[in-house]
Amino acid sequence: MSQNEAWLSGPIPEIPFLLQPAAHALVQAELELKECMENFPDKLLWKTVAGRASVGFHLQHLFGVMDRLTTYARELPLSDNQFGYLKKENTPDFNLTSKELVSRFSEKLSETLNLFSQTTDEELRAFRTVGRKKLPTTVMGLYFHIAEHSQRHFGQLLVTVSVLKERELMNDKT
Repeated sequence: MSQNEAWLSGPIPEIPFLLQPAAHALVQAELELKECMENFPDKLLWKTVAGRASVGFHLQHLFGVMDRLTTYARELPLSDNQFGYLKKENTPDFNLTSKELVSRFSEKLSETLNLFSQTTDEELRAFRTVGRKKLPTTVMGLYFHIAEHSQRHFGQLLVTVSVLKERELMNDKT
């Protein structure tokens, strides 16, 4: 990667100061995601390595988590569509391409950053609940978890992509 990491590129315009670290982490994930998924063969999208989740799962999950947690941040219940999506995140959909899934992530990230930009410092402290158990958190807790969770899954995706690409290269040589 030739450009600076997102956190070394200065403040992201329109994003409140307290949300800059979360926004930088998400922007960095998107930059690296696009780079690592470039020329990724769609036939490998649902392959697993050592019993770990597929690249397709991680891409669907990254989108789904961002969608659900921003819904909680807006103090809305999850829709039937969101529950349906959650149930299908780990189900291979061979009609989807890597490009479509990366694009979906980028679109959701854009929506999320827009939501960040509209959030006041006071709203960051607002109480929220998560899930059917109504577990306690705050808007800032939700936003931070979007970034932290995305970084965690992106790291797993990155390793899986590199192993699958290496295996594919080795198979092509034999």
